[in-house]
Amino acid sequence: MNRTEKQDNKYLGKVYLVGAGPGDPGLITLKAKGLLECADVVIYDALVSPAILAMINPQAEQINAGKRRGKHSLFQSETTQLLIDKAQDHAIVVRLKGGDPFIFGRGGEEMAELVNAGISTEVVPGITSGIAAAAYAGIPLTHRLYSSSVTFVTGHEAAGKYRPIVNWSAIAHGSETIVIYMGIHNLPYIVEQLSAAGLNLETPIALVRWGTRPEQEELIGTLETIVEQVEQTGFGAPAIAVIGQVVNMHSILSSCRPVL
Repeated sequence: MNRTEKQDNKYLGKVYLVGAGPGDPGLITLKAKGLLECADVVIYDALVSPAILAMINPQAEQINAGKRRGKHSLFQSETTQLLIDKAQDHAIVVRLKGGDPFIFGRGGEEMAELVNAGISTEVVPGITSGIAAAAYAGIPLTHRLYSSSVTFVTGHEAAGKYRPIVNWSAIAHGSETIVIYMGIHNLPYIVEQLSAAGLNLETPIALVRWGTRPEQEELIGTLETIVEQVEQTGFGAPAIAVIGQVVNMHSILSSCRPVL
């Protein structure tokens, strides 16, 4: 690169979109851990566990950009602009996201904006909660006797998205296991839609809250009972839902869960 090219490139740093995994620090990738240890700036989401945040270089600037329902530390446009600004002054900027950046993590949106701004960017995948939380609850998403297909779907859709609603009828008949992210708030509607599409009300469902963390808890029921169970117990977000016959494996395999 000649001197003129260096002058034209005002963004000297690189932004890494890093998946922090679901919470258990043992599930973060070695690449992600290495980046956290040498980062100049880390902009992290609300669901990143304290154990993961403890890995961050103590000299790094740490910024909470977390989004929880009704509580935004930064709006999405502000977060993206912050990444652009930090890349002007720092060599290693980490955008740390719970789970995997490209699975309902807005990583694709952020990366596209960074690329359009001319910033060097790289994604570092992480283990998504839809897989890990189910596994830690003793629920295999596939099983030769129960399920040969899995659908991942969000229960919380963005306003103004490309399609007005999830096609729950297609979801109900599209695979044998359904994994729903961010669906607790809309659970009554989701259950109603799946039932109206013909999914048997006796179909097992598991809700897994704070998956892979020490505070992990599960609520097991059926489509017919789960909404009332949530109301009675106060079971809340953040949680994933697993729907299908594989949930029956919970009673057999949950005793073998990893030590949290």
